[in-house]
Amino acid sequence: MSSHSLASVLARLKLLTGSASDAQLSKALDVSPQTLSSWKVRDSIPYSLCVSAAIKYRCTLDWLLLGEPHYGSSGQADDGWEHSVLERLRGLSSTDRQAVLLYVEDKYRMQQLERQLAALVERPHR
Repeated sequence: MSSHSLASVLARLKLLTGSASDAQLSKALDVSPQTLSSWKVRDSIPYSLCVSAAIKYRCTLDWLLLGEPHYGSSGQADDGWEHSVLERLRGLSSTDRQAVLLYVEDKYRMQQLERQLAALVERPHR
């Protein structure tokens, strides 16, 4: 694995775990900071850890290891961002999750109203 590849894998692991630093990533992966540092020196990361992370965070190994998007049943690329968002939501307090849900519901209602308004505008006047 090239250093660039390892750096990319570590960046995707940070995205999945919501980690901003190597220290946070090592904690999220339940490894010591020294272990993470040794991976960088050896330019290698355990495949078993990648498999476990892919299962835990519901992403494909293609995305985690290679950065290649996964194509879901809709035929659209899923680059893993949904998994990151869900994992971050799970880390919020109940109150904060409720606030996010209210915002999403408001956004959805606004989109519905915009569609209804567009349909009224397009309707011929009588």
